[in-house]
Formats: sequence, structure tokens, C-alpha cells
Amino acid sequence: MEYVAATVIGYLIGSVPFALMVARRHGVDLRRTADGNPGAWNALEQLGPRRALPAFLGDGAKGLAAGVAGWALGGFWGAWAGVAGAMIGHALPAFAGFRGGKGVMTFVGGAIALSPLAAAGAAAVGVLAGALSRSFARGAQAGVFAFPLVQLAIDSVVRVLATGALMTLIGALFALRRRSAVPATPETAAPPTT
Repeated sequence: MEYVAATVIGYLIGSVPFALMVARRHGVDLRRTADGNPGAWNALEQLGPRRALPAFLGDGAKGLAAGVAGWALGGFWGAWAGVAGAMIGHALPAFAGFRGGKGVMTFVGGAIALSPLAAAGAAAVGVLAGALSRSFARGAQAGVFAFPLVQLAIDSVVRVLATGALMTLIGALFALRRRSAVPATPETAAPPTT
């Protein structure tokens, strides 16, 4: 029962559309720009790093909060259920017409709750990769993909497999969103940012 409660709580937390709210404050509807993804990465592309930072923090906080709530309810597996619920809530948000993002930043926040030491190690890999490539996106990708590898040195194989299941969810969302991407037109493109 505690895992169901963690999943439901995670879903409700994940359904809060932080990136959409941040972008709207700047006059941008993320669902009508670029790939139409109402998540932090599209906010970054449309708003720039400084104005998109609250979207990244909000999407990450959803996964972290859901994971912490899940830990309180049912240990690691409760945390896992909470993070999974938050990722599903981010992808299919009840508060935004069931049209959400891909859950990458929600996973990142959840990773901190699931394995803080592995998350710290993955963050170090991401910072190093970002500095070497001079690309925030490349650094972020390296950090996300490093997480299960670092986790393997710290946690049990079963927990790493659980992480793999969450990452598979992200992959499935990327595949689904790619098929249903909304191409930007001159009428729906975001105004230039300064």
C-alpha cells in the first residue's frame, strides 16, 4: 500500500508544470515552440540559461521531493515508486492537459533521492564533461548516463537495474515525443531573447 501511495504522491508532484509556468512568465508557450516539449530543455532553448534556471530547478525538485516522500513511506522501493510516479506525472501531467515533457530533470532530482553519493559522482562527471566540451547539454548527458555506472560501485545490482528501468522510461518518452513533435512555424516560434 505504501508503494501505491508513493506513486500517487509522486504523480501529483510530477504533474506541476514548472517549465510551462516559468516560460509563461516570459511570454513563451513551450508547447508552441521548437519540439513542443513543455520541459526544462525546451525552456533553456527558448529562454536562455538564466531565465530557464527555475524550470530546471523546479523539474528536478519534483523528482527529489517525490523520492524523499517515497523514502518516508517505504524505504528505497517507496522512493523508487515516488520517482517513477513523478516522472509519469511530468510526462502526463494532470495539471497541464496530460501533455508533458520527457522527465530527464525529474529523473535527475529523483537520482539524488535514490542514491545521493552516486548522484554526486555523476554530477562531477557531468561538470567535467561540460567543461571539456564547453557544452552544458553534453555535460548533462554525461552526468545522466554516468549515474548508473557510478551507482554500480555503491549500490546493489538490483538498485542499478531499478535505475535502468527509470532510464528506459525516459527513452520511451523520447521515442513517443519524437513521433508527435510539433514543428515550429513562424507564427508559433518564440520571440528572440536578449
